[in-house]
Amino acid sequence: AAWRQMPNPGTRWGLQRRSDGRLIGSCGLFKWNRGWKSCIVGYELARSAWGGGFMGEALAAALAWGFEHMALNRVEAQVHPENTASIRVLRTLGFMQEGRLREAGFWLGDHHDLLQLALLRREYRPAPV
Repeated sequence: AAWRQMPNPGTRWGLQRRSDGRLIGSCGLFKWNRGWKSCIVGYELARSAWGGGFMGEALAAALAWGFEHMALNRVEAQVHPENTASIRVLRTLGFMQEGRLREAGFWLGDHHDLLQLALLRREYRPAPV
């Protein structure tokens, strides 16, 4: 049935710092295609929280939820080639680079290339508790 291939919005979580309760970012699983068992991960983090390990922890939880509750087989990520911290977090979680999307992004009045990374269910390793 065609409805199985129709994309669904997915879900987003706010990231709250434990020490002071401040909202420091968000992450989510988007463009969920139930028929294909795939989605795209997206996230952002306040500059003041960079380097604190918050996003690695949040993405690990989001991936665990996605593979368990959404029955995902594939999670994709697209990231700017100069965003080395984001690339490092994704690779630490098991994502593999699949290619470069030429001028796939547009912001601040200019086109930007993006790297395409993905994590498959068979490659996924849950983070230690």
